[in-house]
Amino acid sequence: MGISASVMNTDQVPVPERAGFWSDCINRLFCGLKSDLYGDTDFEGGMSTLRAGDLVLTRLEANRHRVMRSASLARSTETAYLKIVAPYVGCAGVEQKGRETWVTPDQWSIYDTTDSYAVANPVRVEHLIVMLPKERLVERGLSLDPLMARRLGGSGGVARLALETMRSAYRELPGMSETAARGVGDAITQFVHLSMLDLAGIGTATTQREALRERIKQHVTAHLGDPALSVDAIALALNCSRRHLYNAFSEEPDGVAGYILRRRLEACRKTFDDHANDQRSITDIAFSFGFSNMAHFSRVFRAHLGLPPSDYRRTAG
Repeated sequence: MGISASVMNTDQVPVPERAGFWSDCINRLFCGLKSDLYGDTDFEGGMSTLRAGDLVLTRLEANRHRVMRSASLARSTETAYLKIVAPYVGCAGVEQKGRETWVTPDQWSIYDTTDSYAVANPVRVEHLIVMLPKERLVERGLSLDPLMARRLGGSGGVARLALETMRSAYRELPGMSETAARGVGDAITQFVHLSMLDLAGIGTATTQREALRERIKQHVTAHLGDPALSVDAIALALNCSRRHLYNAFSEEPDGVAGYILRRRLEACRKTFDDHANDQRSITDIAFSFGFSNMAHFSRVFRAHLGLPPSDYRRTAG
């Protein structure tokens, strides 16, 4: 008898209840995740989960959404997993350890569920999500922190083999015995371990383009509240040309200007969510993160989150 799948979808749920149903399922399956639908009310999604020994493989199909885990929730989680997201369709933005990495089909990224993280899915997606016990890689002597929220697989090599193995495993598991499934789980773990070793080998000798991209992101973070922050200002501060900036961000979905805008909007959203800031006005918060025109801020905030700032803040309360 083969490995059976656990299936969940929103098809049989009344439309007004789907968002809450989805959030509850995400919370249960992925150990306490908070889900956000960008303010959308019309939602469809489904997940099919299989196990390969102590690895959990899930194929997820869903409208745009984000998932977030706070540091306190991560610390209270009983089982320590490393989680891999590998898109079939769409893209995913993984944020952890001060890094933000976007992956598209034929790429994957890995992150640590014992620390805070966020994964953005701004368009309808189909993902393979693989969860493997963290101790399986820790016991092999890997220093994991520098390897989290990085992009793998796009340039081939062992990371591409790892991706192909994960996808093949999910496809073939229903016809396997428990013993074979455990062996497949071990094979996936080995390929992920080899991918991490490969990534660690280039981690101290990253390409100039990757290094510049990280410098740009660090500069944006440090100057987010400066309304004069721009491509030209960053190029001047980092002593490089606009062309080098654009090349460094060629694999990012929105370019340098889009990255600045996204970081500013996320900073405003997080400030609205924090009740310690309840007495601050929306204008004060927007201006503190570099916005200088409230009409523009309201327009881009609504486009990004699906609600005007005032409505979002009211629902966050």
